[in-house]
Amino acid sequence: MTEHKLMDPAGARDLYLPEMAEIVAVKDLTDQEKLYEIVLPEGRELGHKPGQFVAVSMFGAGEAPFSVSSSPTRLGSFELGVRKVGMLTEMMHRLVPGEKVGIRGPFGNGFDMEALRGKDLLIIAGGIGLVPMRSLINYAIDRRDDFGRLIICYGSHSDAELLFNDERKLWDQDPRIEHHVTVDVGSDEWTGNTGVITTLIPRLELDLSRTVACVCGPPVMYRYVQLALRSKGLPEKEIFMSLERRMKCGVGKCGHCQINNTFVCTEGPVYNGLELKSLQEAL
Repeated sequence: MTEHKLMDPAGARDLYLPEMAEIVAVKDLTDQEKLYEIVLPEGRELGHKPGQFVAVSMFGAGEAPFSVSSSPTRLGSFELGVRKVGMLTEMMHRLVPGEKVGIRGPFGNGFDMEALRGKDLLIIAGGIGLVPMRSLINYAIDRRDDFGRLIICYGSHSDAELLFNDERKLWDQDPRIEHHVTVDVGSDEWTGNTGVITTLIPRLELDLSRTVACVCGPPVMYRYVQLALRSKGLPEKEIFMSLERRMKCGVGKCGHCQINNTFVCTEGPVYNGLELKSLQEAL
């Protein structure tokens, strides 16, 4: 019997086989998160779109999925944000430029950027959910004329855990970006908004005829964000949520990502509010 390999759409690579890619830069984001810049063999582009993910492997530690944090508009490399939570990520946090990791992907269906063209983008990111949403944000920044307003609402548990501080300062300085931040619990030095991320939504002035919301964060927040957006009058079909925490093998084989009749790895991780009605256990 002939063995059939699962290939990428171009038929060029076996999607089960990792490529050894080089880490060219490592940046500390917080005490628990690092940002890795990675280059594929021969400088080949990853070819992802915002919202997609890759599988990263290391000998002796296994493999895990990570959302791509960089925009496909920025060529030559791609970036992954990694929180230290287990053996693989602890090993990754010890890596330095010049070392290599295995990469499979990109996988999943990300945000349909062509369908979002001309829309006002409302980006809502909770905690480490800003890592994948940064890909969408920088795509919109790099192709600013293709979109209307760019509104970013970002929430973190504390100000010590806020991510991409240098970049967010640039967002504050850019008159084309509306950037709102809140923390659940602020330190004595915190002077910004305090409260869960849904406290940012009522004050927003939205053009409901052209606004699309893109959401990523802890699963517990999704229901409340959707309720807050619906109370503003935003239709469910215009609210897109990433279930990126459900990822595993990337190719719909292991079953880890299955919810009812869908495989989030292959049919998601991005779903609109109407689609999520049948996937309530994910929320």
